[in-house]
Amino acid sequence: MVEKVMPRQPSRRDIAEQDRYQLRRQQSFRAAADAVAEQFINFPTVERVALFGSVAGPLTREVPRFEPYRRSGIGVLHESKDVDLAVWLTSLNGLRELGLARSKAASVVTDALGAGVAHHQVDVFLFDFEGGAYLGRLCTFATCPKGKPECRVPGCGATLFLRQHDDFRFNHGALSNAVILFDRQGGIRCQASNLPTQCA
Repeated sequence: MVEKVMPRQPSRRDIAEQDRYQLRRQQSFRAAADAVAEQFINFPTVERVALFGSVAGPLTREVPRFEPYRRSGIGVLHESKDVDLAVWLTSLNGLRELGLARSKAASVVTDALGAGVAHHQVDVFLFDFEGGAYLGRLCTFATCPKGKPECRVPGCGATLFLRQHDDFRFNHGALSNAVILFDRQGGIRCQASNLPTQCA
């Protein structure tokens, strides 16, 4: 019987390198948020774009899901898995074009930084500009419907490229740390890459 070798406990150097990695990852996601916002500005239906979630604020320290940190109970900076953007629209026309713009922006960031940010890692939550109601998410598929299991959720694709998730209700409290990247009426422009500088 071969004895399983347990991974050694992370050193201070390991922890510091893991923290640096998470900060670089967050910065890549912030660059992606800026690139997508720059693309979305060109759509007259887009009134406001905001960044929220872990990419918007300082990373907290937590025990991660991966070894050997989890086994040892050692905390590192939070692992950002995607970019959360809130987008307020005056119309749901042109969602396919919005999706293409997102993909283009992600490709530009990947080429510029050499850091992979895939279009499906930019999660776009859509809201009605007039009433503020959550409408759904911008689909990541190139065709609608795609014929995938997720396409069978009631209401998904009723408006092309507007994705619905089963039993999902958007928690508007999640926008408490939102940073406005673009506001057509207010004239606000902010670069996520410059955070934590406050935008006013």
